[in-house]
Amino acid sequence: MRNQVWMMSSAYPHYSLEKLMSTAGSLGLQGIELCVFRKDGTRQDHVATHLDYEGFDSDRAKQTIEMFNRSGLHLSVGAFENVIGGDPGQRIHNQNHLLKLIRMAALMGGDENGITVGTFVGYNHEWDLEEGAFEKNLYEYKRVFTPIIRYAEDLGVTVIYENCPMEGWQPKGMSSTMNNLSSTLAARKFMYELIPSDAHGETYDPSHDVWQFVNPVDVVNHSDMKRIKSVHLKTSRMNCDAGSIHWGNVFGKQAVSAELARAAGVPVAENEWDRFSYEPMVPGFGGSDSMDWRAFVSCLMEKGFEGAFSIENEGANSRGTGIDSATEQGFAACLGFMKPMIWPLDRERGYVYGEVEALKEPSAGELPLVDISDLSA
Repeated sequence: MRNQVWMMSSAYPHYSLEKLMSTAGSLGLQGIELCVFRKDGTRQDHVATHLDYEGFDSDRAKQTIEMFNRSGLHLSVGAFENVIGGDPGQRIHNQNHLLKLIRMAALMGGDENGITVGTFVGYNHEWDLEEGAFEKNLYEYKRVFTPIIRYAEDLGVTVIYENCPMEGWQPKGMSSTMNNLSSTLAARKFMYELIPSDAHGETYDPSHDVWQFVNPVDVVNHSDMKRIKSVHLKTSRMNCDAGSIHWGNVFGKQAVSAELARAAGVPVAENEWDRFSYEPMVPGFGGSDSMDWRAFVSCLMEKGFEGAFSIENEGANSRGTGIDSATEQGFAACLGFMKPMIWPLDRERGYVYGEVEALKEPSAGELPLVDISDLSA
């Protein structure tokens, strides 16, 4: 049991990289899942840019690895956008940004240093009124991602998909809440079948299955473990409130006029994210949630999971407060909650990880910038 515990940097969008590294180190974490979103992107929620992707070259890569080695930390990079749908112009920008991140990871050592690139797939709703819209999205994924994954494979980098449905990515008046193709195990299995490369996998977030009433243990038992590269430490507490009583938990709350809702006494979504009745939580902080963490972690360990656990702090009582001290308390509590499940017990120090292996000095040399039109030609 030597799994590292990292933090996802989206919890501290206003921190410099240096302060972020200092915070991670003081908490006793072993790495940072660095968010490197486009500075000109359209997303407004849970975004951060903690590495400057403009002008990133081999010298910057070596400097970054040296910084992380001095701090005793590992790293990955990621940006979570709609890569196959949404506004056509933004879609291309997102594809090209993903290619920049793959290049950055390669310059820093890629797979040799365990530096993965996190992303969403997204979803294209242009086919929603046609039969077979989901399968059309699968083949659009294949068309867009085949050259991207081939590029990553050639550079020795692994791309990992996160499974959040992004249920608030459309206005609350839209009926569909699947806005990220990789949000179900079935979709991810189809994706690996369509692009059978070892250069892609997933960062599995159990919280998104919890509120869909799927047991994360069952998901792990039906997964190909070589695809699960990391696991997000985030959870959900299901709320049996007026919203779930009136609307159920299979379909999101639907939009009607406020006047009609008041007259009928039916609760409706207050904003685009208020579609399902659950509370995002940090495991081990501020109460119990709706999953069995010991069973989940034990299942992962029994199946030989060796990747990092990354704390994605979106807890309503932690990051959601907007108060840095509460955010830090959430990270600290989650780490303490996890230690007995994943780290060996030392008589003097309790449950400890041990020494963090130093990252290797990158040797990729210079790599030219490419965009999606270069790879698709």
